Amino acid sequence: MSSVASAIGAATGRPRVGLIGVGWIGANRLKALAAARTTQIVCIADRSREAAERAARENAPGARVTESLRELLEQNLDGLVIATPSAQHAGQAEAALEQGIAVFCQKPLACTSGEARRVIEAARRYDRLLSVDFCYRTLAGVPEMARLVRNGDLGEIYAADLVFHNAYGPDKPWFYELSQSGGGCVMDLGIHLIDLLLWVLAYPPVEAVRSRLHCGGRLLPTRPCELEDHAVAEIQFASGTTARIACSWGLPAGRDAVIEAAFYGTRGAATLRNVDGSFYDFVVEHCVGTSRRTLAQGPDAWGGRMVCSWAEALETDRSFDPAAERLHQVATLVDAIYGRA
Repeated sequence: MSSVASAIGAATGRPRVGLIGVGWIGANRLKALAAARTTQIVCIADRSREAAERAARENAPGARVTESLRELLEQNLDGLVIATPSAQHAGQAEAALEQGIAVFCQKPLACTSGEARRVIEAARRYDRLLSVDFCYRTLAGVPEMARLVRNGDLGEIYAADLVFHNAYGPDKPWFYELSQSGGGCVMDLGIHLIDLLLWVLAYPPVEAVRSRLHCGGRLLPTRPCELEDHAVAEIQFASGTTARIACSWGLPAGRDAVIEAAFYGTRGAATLRNVDGSFYDFVVEHCVGTSRRTLAQGPDAWGGRMVCSWAEALETDRSFDPAAERLHQVATLVDAIYGRA
């Protein structure tokens, strides 16, 4: 560790955090952590040393720079932020947890439910905080939407529709390599919808899942061995709710993105939708009959909200949070959509 980082640590006593992966998301989360000033960012790792040095220079002067996970984990860390290609997440998270380091991981936590279970068990065994960046939960208005659903203000929830279409698709080559990504648009976009659905509904048991996946308009077989760019799934819950999820890359949507979530009950509905094709600006509404009221509307600086909450938790309690068990239910539903369940 550099003498500058050592001096900062001695002076502040804030949790010591490292970050691996400084692509667009990683750099964004690093910037949010640096602005929050609740942690010491003591080490940054990336296979591109130039990218890591640039990230340190812009947001964490004095932080050690490395290309090695091993060297990163040797820095006496309290927490690690993981923002690498998806297939690396589970192994990197386990390696950190085994050294008593709390983990904040980009989605997905793992590419299969079995891998996710191993990471969660490692967090439990070593009694360390584990969180995944399902950031759409933190959008302004979404917590209120969840309260309307859970408190019964909307009556019995019988239907939910969730959509995420990215008209461009990912801009990094590794997303299109199954060995690195673990899946296509479901793993990239649909997993956010799955988490939001389960979280808002308070994790009811799943009774049945049906799905159809496409690539270039071609229907893929069950348990596909290639990446899907369009997927539709119907999920039936024991509660009686039926949910439909759709996601895609490169769909001719007529705008940059279509991101929507709607929960329909016997006494009303709660809806989320992006504004004018934006990836960042949303409106959340409570609907009754033909009337509606706005719960929240952007702009809203929500992107780094979840990592900052994790960082704040490091200051008081780094022990295992049983809520991490819910991450396995998300991974199990992803498996079911891919025909692996």
